[in-house]
Amino acid sequence: MPKSSGLTRGQGRARSTLLALGPAFVAAIAYVDPGNVAANLTAGARYGYLLLWVLIVANAIAVLVQYQSAKIGIVTGQSLPELLGARLKDAPRRAYWIQAELVAAATDIAEVLGGAIALHLLFGIPLLVGGVIVGIASMVLLSIQSRRGQRSFELVIIVLLAVIVVGFMTGLLFTGLDTQEAVAGIVPRFQGTDSVLLATSMLGATVMPHAIYLHSALARDRHGDSATGHDPGRIAQLLRATRWDVGGALFVAGAVNISMLLLAASALRGIEGTDSIEGAHAAVVATLGPVVGVIFAIGLLASGLASTSVGTYAGSVIMGGLLKVQIPLLARRVVTIIPALIVLGIGFDPTRALVLSQVVLSFGIPFALIPLVFLASSRRVMGQFVNAPWLRVAGWAAAALITVLNVLLIVLVVTGD
Repeated sequence: MPKSSGLTRGQGRARSTLLALGPAFVAAIAYVDPGNVAANLTAGARYGYLLLWVLIVANAIAVLVQYQSAKIGIVTGQSLPELLGARLKDAPRRAYWIQAELVAAATDIAEVLGGAIALHLLFGIPLLVGGVIVGIASMVLLSIQSRRGQRSFELVIIVLLAVIVVGFMTGLLFTGLDTQEAVAGIVPRFQGTDSVLLATSMLGATVMPHAIYLHSALARDRHGDSATGHDPGRIAQLLRATRWDVGGALFVAGAVNISMLLLAASALRGIEGTDSIEGAHAAVVATLGPVVGVIFAIGLLASGLASTSVGTYAGSVIMGGLLKVQIPLLARRVVTIIPALIVLGIGFDPTRALVLSQVVLSFGIPFALIPLVFLASSRRVMGQFVNAPWLRVAGWAAAALITVLNVLLIVLVVTGD
């Protein structure tokens, strides 16, 4: 009888872990958005396997950051914007909201642009029309969350993530990797100033501010007060499950990013014009064939659709937490797509717009990351689930590294060095 009971408890823990999976996979979409596509393809095409180590470091930091975000939501039953909104006075709170909204808008521009580029590559649709289609499609996705709840939305996003995985990893089956060079790419090193700039943008723009805000809300909505009952045992169980959720989701996202760099390093290196998504796609078609090119474009489309939906969701979380104002997701989607459509309508270079959007995002990272680490390391906020000393040190080190690199990125972009 004891043996049977132990098995039942083990099965219960496994089932609980499985049911807890999902929030991190939604947040992980931020790590495979069109901005990541552009950065990874550029890195591989210009420098081969040289900057592979950057993606490995970036993914490790992402795991650390996203776990702490989810942990805050589970332990406190509040999102990061809600916690900040309760602690800031009116003027600082509104100022903080403005910068967070600008970050969300910059994120949305990049993601709509990526989807529009994908539709242009697949069907020759003009970019402006493609942006409108992406906006409408994202409204359909958001309506699933509004009508059917978070779990259904998570499942749809996970399906899109699977399409992204296939879209960006298929090309590796048709090209030969230089294993020796790939292994050498794990060793940190640079090759001139431009490689430093590119590595900085890859690492610094990987941890998206909106993903930090959003993950705490996703965890709160799935496992908040009603699920935990403030029971320490239940909270500890959910935190263990969340570690699996975060680890699995970001392993997938990391594999996709690495596969993009490996594909570019093995098939696109040295080819002119591959510093843009359109140029990279043309090179993929020329070197690997039209079928692989179509699969690549479908992956890009899934990336744009999923990431713009998640970005809108994050913007709603930010506004609700800091201003205590709830706007329906679909209404917010209509408003937030306008800047992206303006960029497309005036004919601004979409790849350049993607780069500039990443610079705007870099401004917002410290505003999300530093409060996250501070709150997760506060015993007053987290109680017995406060970060362990090693996690505190690792969190502050990651926050410092990302902040310094983003300041460097901004300086280099502004000065043109």
